[in-house]
Amino acid sequence: MESDKRLTGTLALAVFTAALGSLQYGYSLGVINAPQKIIEKHYGRSLGVWSEGSALLSENGTMGQDPPEAGQHPEVIVYWSLSVAIFSIGGVVSSFLVGFVGDLRGRVKGMLMVNVLAVAAGLLMGLCKMWKAHMLVISGRALMGFYCGNWPGLPAGPRYLYICQGKEQEASKSNRSAEISILSLIRSSVYRQQLFVALMMHLSQQFSGINAIFYYSTAIFYRAGVAFPVYATIGVGVINTIFTVVSVALVDRTGRRTLTLVGLGGMCCCAIAMTVGLKFQNDYSWMSYVSMSAIFLFVSFFEIGPGPIPWFIVAELFSQGPRPAAIALAGCCNWTSNFIIGMTFPYIEAWLGCYVFIVFAALLFISTIFTYLKLPETKGKSFEEIAAVFQKGGKKVPANTGAETELEQLKSSLDA
Repeated sequence: MESDKRLTGTLALAVFTAALGSLQYGYSLGVINAPQKIIEKHYGRSLGVWSEGSALLSENGTMGQDPPEAGQHPEVIVYWSLSVAIFSIGGVVSSFLVGFVGDLRGRVKGMLMVNVLAVAAGLLMGLCKMWKAHMLVISGRALMGFYCGNWPGLPAGPRYLYICQGKEQEASKSNRSAEISILSLIRSSVYRQQLFVALMMHLSQQFSGINAIFYYSTAIFYRAGVAFPVYATIGVGVINTIFTVVSVALVDRTGRRTLTLVGLGGMCCCAIAMTVGLKFQNDYSWMSYVSMSAIFLFVSFFEIGPGPIPWFIVAELFSQGPRPAAIALAGCCNWTSNFIIGMTFPYIEAWLGCYVFIVFAALLFISTIFTYLKLPETKGKSFEEIAAVFQKGGKKVPANTGAETELEQLKSSLDA
């Protein structure tokens, strides 16, 4: 029995590989940020609306006008925004197919299959330079989003309790038990409150404006007057990594609810500070440092709670039956709101200018209030204890709620 508890090389490699599975997601999400100017020029040349010669002509002209940038052309703005946001469309599609892929070929084979998508996406984006086809970048981003939505979300097996206790027959039975469909979950009143909280958690994550930073931080730093915006963007990535580790260390000590509240409240304050820095950057040279510091703190507060917690709290709010459907809906909600932010941020910025982050500050304030009122603490609690919090009048559900009981509750709620 003791030999079964030893850490083997194969187990360590498997855990290490699984832990790095999200690396592709994070890298692919923000990799398009730094080369924004280069890609915009490529689009301008491919669309025939900009050339190096036109920029030089304007620069040497007698009117004293600044040379036009490729990214200022309306067509280039549309294609650039689409290149950024299309990544999320692939994620939306894959959020509904991830379970099918895992069940069709198994978890390991499923992961190997979707790795082909990453290779194909890289080839498409790499060939765009040779063929001067801007749609290859967009297609590659969409395919990469589809890959990232599939790989890290491949569903787990039966409940861990069965496996820990060595109950192979119960685990097998749980694995074969009927799952609640997405449509049934939406229609059911049993899990309505849990589903609402789960979706709001993912909406608050994306509408915090974090991906406006990850997608467009180089341009934001440039407009804030930072001397070397690319290096500042690298700093965002470093801060992101450091505070992800901090969150891992704190999440089981402090609790999910507390970290989420601290993160959302801190991000709200940072969004206001960013607005102040952008507003007065022309009056005070040191305001560029205020903006840069506010962005670094913004990312730090995000990774403390609002970043990682929504991804795993859905599994804690739902039991085995509705969990796959809930995760799929939450993933779709997350990717869809991600697309909205990625696609619309350049237009919102053009409209509001230095006040663009006031919108996110208001949304973050609303999210903080909602989290305080509606999100229960799930640390160290079983599903039954968490479900009791959502019951009207504080009624508790039976302690040993099995798959059959869940389905019976669902049927009764649909018949009501």
